[in-house]
Amino acid sequence: MILIVDDRPENILPLKKILELHDFKTDSAESGEEALKKILRNSYSVIIMDVQMPGMDGFEVAEAISGFGKAKDTPIIFLSAVNKEKRFITKGYSSGGIDYLTKPVDPDILLLKVKTFNKLFEQQQELKAIQHSLQYEIDIRKKAQEELAGRMQELRFILESLPQIAFTIGTDGKIEFVNEHWFQLSEDANVFPESHPEDDLYNNWEKHFKDGLEFTSEARLKHLDTQEYKYFLVKIIPILQNGSTIRWVGTFTDIHQQKMANELLEHKVELRTRELLDKNSELETTNHELQQFAWVVSHDLKEPLRKIQTFSHLIKDKYLNENPEAISYLNRSISSSARMSRLISDLLDYSRLSVKAHFQPTDLNLLLDDLLADFDEIILSKKAVVKLDKLPIIATIPSQIRQVFQNLISNALKFSKEGMPPVITISSTIIAEKFVDAEVNEDGHFCRIVIEDNGIGFDEKFLDRIFVIFQRLNNLNSYEGTGIGLAIAKKIMDKHNGIISARSAENRGAQFILILPLVQEQVLTEIKTEN
Repeated sequence: MILIVDDRPENILPLKKILELHDFKTDSAESGEEALKKILRNSYSVIIMDVQMPGMDGFEVAEAISGFGKAKDTPIIFLSAVNKEKRFITKGYSSGGIDYLTKPVDPDILLLKVKTFNKLFEQQQELKAIQHSLQYEIDIRKKAQEELAGRMQELRFILESLPQIAFTIGTDGKIEFVNEHWFQLSEDANVFPESHPEDDLYNNWEKHFKDGLEFTSEARLKHLDTQEYKYFLVKIIPILQNGSTIRWVGTFTDIHQQKMANELLEHKVELRTRELLDKNSELETTNHELQQFAWVVSHDLKEPLRKIQTFSHLIKDKYLNENPEAISYLNRSISSSARMSRLISDLLDYSRLSVKAHFQPTDLNLLLDDLLADFDEIILSKKAVVKLDKLPIIATIPSQIRQVFQNLISNALKFSKEGMPPVITISSTIIAEKFVDAEVNEDGHFCRIVIEDNGIGFDEKFLDRIFVIFQRLNNLNSYEGTGIGLAIAKKIMDKHNGIISARSAENRGAQFILILPLVQEQVLTEIKTEN
């Protein structure tokens, strides 16, 4: 904006018209005092000022303006119709004006000068803005450098206080700083410690340095005091600023004792593993020998028992028909021999469970049909009813799982109530989890089979005893048995990665619950191997 100062409005008006025709914005003041007030409030690019004015003349206004920080650099063009002498022109320049024109003024000359001074003023303002921006940037950079220096000092203090060997590396790959522990491995702060030739430490580090990636490795570094190589954990990480790496911070952590201890432990584990393999081999041989021994003992024990039973029957039938007391004694002897024979058979079955066997898909429906055929005689004699649900095909060791069902069905028939036909129900559901009360889930991986009867039952407080070998809850004279059947079932279920449990109450029947995986891990492994 251009300010025109003149005490005569008729002089202001033509100047305003000329300047506005050339797209200059103008303002005017009719006295020096009014001009000063406007200069305090507004910013002007050029001031055109008449020298002769009542009150403050143009020179006095210019001198006053030169004291204003805001307007002291504003170009002033003096106009004078009277004072054309050299001394007045000199005074005009010395009071702060940059040009002095005498009236009448050539409009073209005045316009040219205004354009020039206006352009100079604008350039000056731009320079000031640039200067201000540069100063602001300088201040920011100075502050950033001070903060960086503070952080570096803090970083060095932290690195110096670490128990590890610590250092920093610049973006040029050269060492910038090392802490005191560095000199345990290197005499020179600018030279990396010597590493074992087999570790190839620094070549691996160079690759990570080029790619800007964190580097972690174990390496053997030579210790200056002992000249021995010791194990260190080497870790060097990039420090980023605005997405760019500005330096690297690294540490060497002494792990020599830990490494030696691990190697010693690994050696001991290896020796122990070999010992265990040898022991396993010995155990397998011993188990095989025990199996052979069990077969021999079983045969040798059963043979005299058969003879005792045979000759006892012969004596009873041929010589003691008239002696009831002797027959009673022989019957007890025959019964004891039979019980001894069953005990030997059950013990042999129990010992066989340690022999390895392979799982295979088993149709439990066919297995139970075949098994129930063996019980036909006792089922008919006791008028028993057996109800079967459809059972799934699951992975089992068929001969062993048959033994489980055989023992449970046998018990259900054996421990029936006097005068009441046994009713045995066998049902199954698919469940998701391996526990007795799991909810039904058709997509589950386990099968829950329940064998329920209406027999004499038992008190559940004895539940933890019924699956222990030789444990009996009933009178031997009332119910035959060796106390091994449920122990065999428990061992078989463990071998099948399953669960066996029971629910019962005295004289209210019993439920035996089997939980079995539909597919065994061994079967899955064999299928994957075949594929």
